[in-house]
Amino acid sequence: MPFKPASRALSRFTVLDLTRVRSGPTAVRQLADWGANVIKIETPPELEPGEGPGGPRNGPDFQNLHRNKRSLTLNLKSEEGKAILRRLVEKADVIVENYRPDVKHRLGIAYEQLAALNPRLVYASISGFGQDGPYATRPGFDQIAQGLGGLMSITGLPGQGPVRVGIPIADLTAGLYCSLGIMVALLAREETGKGQWVQTSLLQAQIAMLDFQAARWLMDGEVPKQAGNNHPTSIPTGVFQTADGHINIAATGQAIWERFCRSVDRADLITHPDYATAALRSRNRDALGQEINAILTTQNCSYWIARFSEFGVPCGSINSIDEVFADPQVQHLGIAQSIHSPALAREITLVGQPVQLSDTPSSIRVPPPEQGEQSDEILREIGFSPADIAAFHANGTI
Repeated sequence: MPFKPASRALSRFTVLDLTRVRSGPTAVRQLADWGANVIKIETPPELEPGEGPGGPRNGPDFQNLHRNKRSLTLNLKSEEGKAILRRLVEKADVIVENYRPDVKHRLGIAYEQLAALNPRLVYASISGFGQDGPYATRPGFDQIAQGLGGLMSITGLPGQGPVRVGIPIADLTAGLYCSLGIMVALLAREETGKGQWVQTSLLQAQIAMLDFQAARWLMDGEVPKQAGNNHPTSIPTGVFQTADGHINIAATGQAIWERFCRSVDRADLITHPDYATAALRSRNRDALGQEINAILTTQNCSYWIARFSEFGVPCGSINSIDEVFADPQVQHLGIAQSIHSPALAREITLVGQPVQLSDTPSSIRVPPPEQGEQSDEILREIGFSPADIAAFHANGTI
């Protein structure tokens, strides 16, 4: 399968993908979906039998992470495998890895070594806790970063104890920040002619995602606590009960609060001595929540969503995952995209990019590759002969 770019946007760039599990593949997926020529470098199956660390290859997680890529198997512990990687590096624009910091030095593929071969190379690294420092050699894992980075202390109901977020948010955001860093480095290269080392970690990404909660501590010395479904600073914003379920309401700011009061025919709440200002609503949040629930349980969710939308009050249903993809607005946006998978012999549906570009849109152009599916093709592209390739197969290099 020759390279088929998913978009024109990044089709001039070649990316070598040495990543595994989730954070690194998330970063590379961004580049692949915008058209980069991504070569996923994997360990030959005989050197790593059984299920890899990314989960079942034909499972939904792996399939969603690795579309729009080609696969080359390479034994990086062999001298011939390293020589092939070096030849690839000489022509590549980007290489992405998420080994523990000591592993790449042991393999001889650290930034300094590869940048010497190609000074224009953008070398991107994702680690658990950073490339150096007291935790550098620790293995990283999403939930560990969620805890160490403070997120679990502010997630969940008050007094519940630490709660993890329902997605691997440290992994995902580290991948997104890494891809952003790569894009910046490629833009900078247009000015300087030089590549550079892009570094991020699960811990850094998790802390960055604390955003205003971190700023509350850094600016004011306030340690945020668990607030459950209530917004920690903007009241009333949270989950409220109706006659047939729950809805989210975000009545943030005085103007929206007043619109909310009118929408539920309770204009008297606007001047109520316990709720007249944001500070009062925050101080009396529990009593206000009970009052709102008493009002909303008189009608069902669909009634209140229509009513609040009419008055310009932000609100929405609380969907299960199947309900998300059945939602008419989600279907209109087209974020679920299908492609035929020869490996699975059926259509598969994956999560597309959440960003739309008018001239160079992204697409899911090719399904995730089988392990080493394009090895011969890629080696031919960089100048190896059929006899060379046959020898690599025979001696276990690929």
